[in-house]
Amino acid sequence: MCQLLGMNCNTPTDVTFSFTGFAQRAGHTGDHSDGWGIAFFEDKGVRHFVDHQRALDSPVADLIRRYPIRSCNVIAHIRKATQGAVALQNCHPFVRELWGRYWVFAHNGDLKDFRPPLHGNFHPVGATDSEHAFCWIMQELAKSHAQVPSIRELTLTMRELAARIAPHGTFNFLLSNGRALWAHASTSLFYIERRHPFASAHLSDDDVQVDFSTQTSPSDKVAVIVTAPLTRNEPWTAFKRHELKVFVEGTVYDPETTVG
Repeated sequence: MCQLLGMNCNTPTDVTFSFTGFAQRAGHTGDHSDGWGIAFFEDKGVRHFVDHQRALDSPVADLIRRYPIRSCNVIAHIRKATQGAVALQNCHPFVRELWGRYWVFAHNGDLKDFRPPLHGNFHPVGATDSEHAFCWIMQELAKSHAQVPSIRELTLTMRELAARIAPHGTFNFLLSNGRALWAHASTSLFYIERRHPFASAHLSDDDVQVDFSTQTSPSDKVAVIVTAPLTRNEPWTAFKRHELKVFVEGTVYDPETTVG
């Protein structure tokens, strides 16, 4: 199946190190060769890059590896097709607008018999189960809230929606509106929260090492979410089955104990 990569930070940070290792899974350390994509939030805007070529060879992916775009919320995806042809319109992440903000979504898995009616403003362009699920989530969020809800309210609604989709198959996903990043695991998803004192990290998929202490300040907080751990010398935490977490400003946000 596909691979997911997400980053959530309290200050704009580049994802070059993580993406370098992640892209190796598109033909070198993995066989996810049916396209790729990445989206960076900048204020209310989104830089969105997709390509139906594999990330290991794509000139656009090479640009991302070399050009340190800084963002507080990033979602990336490398595809191994299960539904829908290898085509640009079927490459994740997908982008839609709701309540005057862009929303970005990427999915790892295969949903069977999940094609609910779409009767609002959200309709898929491609042929994937993933994009259909994303459009349905957007539709249901719009129906559930009359105006822009808080992160807490969104998280509680997202738990309900994910629980309705997950019985139809594997449903690992990342979702962001630029203010927070939601992550749901059906099977495999891991995260790490990096903060002061920062240490060195060595990629699992490539012979690359970085000393984060030379590139950060003591106040920086960075959360990275990925299908399988990207580094070999850091303490990654596995999601529980059917667990949904939300990350805000580089740390896990608890909707049960936090207001707003």
